[in-house]
Amino acid sequence: MGAVEGFFERVDAGRFTATEYTRGPWDPGSQHAGPPAALLGRAVEERPGARADMRIARITYEILRPVPIGDLEITTSVVRAGRSTEVVEAALGPVGAAPVMLARALRIRVAPEAVPAVAAGPQLPPPGEVEVTPFFPVPWERGYHSAMETRFTQGAFVELGPGTCWMRMKVPLVAGEETRPLDRVLIAADSGNGISSVMDFGRYVFINSDLSVHLHRHPVGEWACVEARTSVDAAGIGLADAQLHDEKGPIGRSAQSLFIAPR
Repeated sequence: MGAVEGFFERVDAGRFTATEYTRGPWDPGSQHAGPPAALLGRAVEERPGARADMRIARITYEILRPVPIGDLEITTSVVRAGRSTEVVEAALGPVGAAPVMLARALRIRVAPEAVPAVAAGPQLPPPGEVEVTPFFPVPWERGYHSAMETRFTQGAFVELGPGTCWMRMKVPLVAGEETRPLDRVLIAADSGNGISSVMDFGRYVFINSDLSVHLHRHPVGEWACVEARTSVDAAGIGLADAQLHDEKGPIGRSAQSLFIAPR
């Protein structure tokens, strides 16, 4: 596969080809979950008949199997349609095969200045004041690690413990198409586990098979920040919990359930 300026190329309305920029750090044939999560979020918002006066407030993903790099298709369906809320499901998988990733989104009706805004917390130091932080060593040149710019204000990918990381896409989600604010948040949210790792990857596996993102405010700007902390029970279950920010302040939260075991 040659270099393509995007995480995905669009084939038609519901079909896409994943590029090498989607490659995760663990398997050369599998994607990091961030790009397909963002693609499913976009599919929910651009499905035929989607109401312009509704916005995603919560989207939950089930990662059934590793998402392969290659040709993919997405289907969407409405589970419930109401006057003020709706629930939409989306499924992604190889063309003609069973889905490998599912999403269920709650969309809520919005109106400009409908209620007084209440601040959720202070702004973090802006990314422009922080040095670029490299990813941990990855055995291939092109992948998610090379398509995202990362700047830590706390911790690092190679340090154990809580971490706070600003992230920015270097290429669009879909080649030749405008990057949307929601793309920027959803493509970063699945990195909470890696940002706040508390286990030595050389000795343990710590894999998330789900991701939930709650957004009380629509994100703005090019940067998304993941302020993450991981907790682990000795039985082998962990939780990576994160507060999500843009440059104006907090916008929501994300959570990942983790399977943890010795290698």
